[in-house]
Amino acid sequence: MKQIIIACHPANTRVCIVEDGKLVEFWVERESTGRIVGNIYKGKVMNVLPGMESAFVNIGLEKNAFLYSGDMVDGDGCVQKDPQNNKLNVKVGDEILVQVVKDQFGNKGARISMNISLPSRGLILMPQIDYVGVSRKLQNTEQVNDLVNYVESIRKKGHGYILRTQSTDCSKEEILQDTEELEDKWAKIQDAFIHKSAPALIYKDESLAIRAVRDMLRSDVDEIIVDNEKVYNELKAAFPHVCEENPNLFKLYTHNENVVYAYNLSSQIDSILKKKVEMSNGAYLVIDRTEALTVIDVNTGKYVGQKQLSETIFETNKIAAKEIARQLRLRNLGGIIVVDFIDMDKQSQIDEVMAILKEELAKDRIKTTLIDITPLGLVEITRKKSNSMIGDVMLQPCPYCGGDGYVYSEEHVATKLKQDLNMLFKNPLNTTVIVELSVNVFNKIFAYKLLEKECETIWQDKRIYLVPSEIMHIEKYKIRATNDMIIDLPDVAKLLY
Repeated sequence: MKQIIIACHPANTRVCIVEDGKLVEFWVERESTGRIVGNIYKGKVMNVLPGMESAFVNIGLEKNAFLYSGDMVDGDGCVQKDPQNNKLNVKVGDEILVQVVKDQFGNKGARISMNISLPSRGLILMPQIDYVGVSRKLQNTEQVNDLVNYVESIRKKGHGYILRTQSTDCSKEEILQDTEELEDKWAKIQDAFIHKSAPALIYKDESLAIRAVRDMLRSDVDEIIVDNEKVYNELKAAFPHVCEENPNLFKLYTHNENVVYAYNLSSQIDSILKKKVEMSNGAYLVIDRTEALTVIDVNTGKYVGQKQLSETIFETNKIAAKEIARQLRLRNLGGIIVVDFIDMDKQSQIDEVMAILKEELAKDRIKTTLIDITPLGLVEITRKKSNSMIGDVMLQPCPYCGGDGYVYSEEHVATKLKQDLNMLFKNPLNTTVIVELSVNVFNKIFAYKLLEKECETIWQDKRIYLVPSEIMHIEKYKIRATNDMIIDLPDVAKLLY
């Protein structure tokens, strides 16, 4: 059974694509930040860089958006036909209509294009091209050819369309309605461009719930479960033809228990954020993201097999190939992905693992390219970056380690504490101090006598009380100097040597 489960909350909306109880895709959108991919703006060109074949455009965001020459249109407002000879057809001060194709990330602004596209469930309107194309995932069948001819007969002159994968599940009546609604939407966008001043938001893409159904609804989806009545009604209104064909497809979830918990998805969602991914046979993956790429390492873990070592490795790599493809979709990993499978000796085994990986990657909606094994035995994959990766939405930089992924050792914290105490004791009036610090550092100082030498020499006339704290971060401590003869201390406090 395949389900689309939509969980709505004032803080965010979550969409789970579930196949036989297993989470295969997960999207989340925070209400506070929203999403700008797909939005259309009237922007103002602020800078043109011929050496980079690009321009920077103010679309009203914190950072100027990046426009590459290959994403520009020619003087007639049409897509440039020769990708090898793209020209910078804009100059500083120009006001242009652009669409966000990649979200802003880190220090980089959003990437934009002048090649506008407006999607519906079955079609994509491309008002600056003049032909009918088909999704790369559609086979050259009689049904597809018939749909192409039909769209050719009804499309507006000079406006192009792309048939989406879902178009084969749509009736001609639905296709016709899609073209009419898309043309009406495009006319409103053009009108807003004329009357608004740059920078301005011209068109905002649909909500996550509507986009999820629009992009994911195919004939293999058995039910769409929504836990919010307002969103449930919006979805039914947005897809009237779907409701007519399948009246029981949309289901309103009304129970008190959270829908994510009810369908046992909470732990699966939490696992998306972990570096280590356990597999069914006890083996595991380690997924590490860097600035430039994602690295996936395959390990046998607890799996020892039942036959020869080569068979154990082969079985682990086959399971890993399927799980890797699933993790790319779940985490929405984009860019360059490098996979380090466990080394295999037989070419026949390598070929079979690669065939499994290729088959699983073909299920991905996002354009994914599998590059053969390198001389070092690494598999390279490229996956188109679209929306923000799940980790970017659900995680934030660690406020303690600054994104390094590590914290100071207890010994290093003790060394820092020694330095700070030395500075404090330069004032002869400071004779007694109370130090609140983490339990781990407290235990290590006494177990390994880390500050014993100082207490016997330069601090021999000082009183130093250590107070362990369960809530103190391992790298932090608080020092308080006092000259009181009587000190009120908790029972867990201990005099340093």
